Amino acid sequence: MSDPTPFEPVQPPPPSAPLQTGLSDTAAGALAYFTFIPALIFLLVEPYNKSPFVRFHAWQSILLSIAAFVISLVLGICLGVALIFLPYSMHYMLWRLIDLAWLIVWLLCVVNAFNGKRYKLPVIGALAEKQAGV
Repeated sequence: MSDPTPFEPVQPPPPSAPLQTGLSDTAAGALAYFTFIPALIFLLVEPYNKSPFVRFHAWQSILLSIAAFVISLVLGICLGVALIFLPYSMHYMLWRLIDLAWLIVWLLCVVNAFNGKRYKLPVIGALAEKQAGV
């Protein structure tokens, strides 16, 4: 086969399948739980902000982050006061259990989103559905 000359038109290859750009909805939904920053990005950037699935998980992630901050703050104050009465090892063990509970909730959300399921957390899920318009 000879090289095309400047005057010879070059035929583009036939399209095989439309190219998919970006992430799938399930991957975007799962990534939304990795801090609130990707969740905010998915709420602002097309085509992700058009998907009800991605919007739901982005809102649930944001609300979960807020809930984790508030609950940890309140428990920190309560356990800080309780430190007067509890030994330090008991205080440390309670914090590790709280951290483990947050990790389990977070993993549950990520795995379900990645598998294409809309897993609703008890209170946060209803608020996320309302915000996402689902």
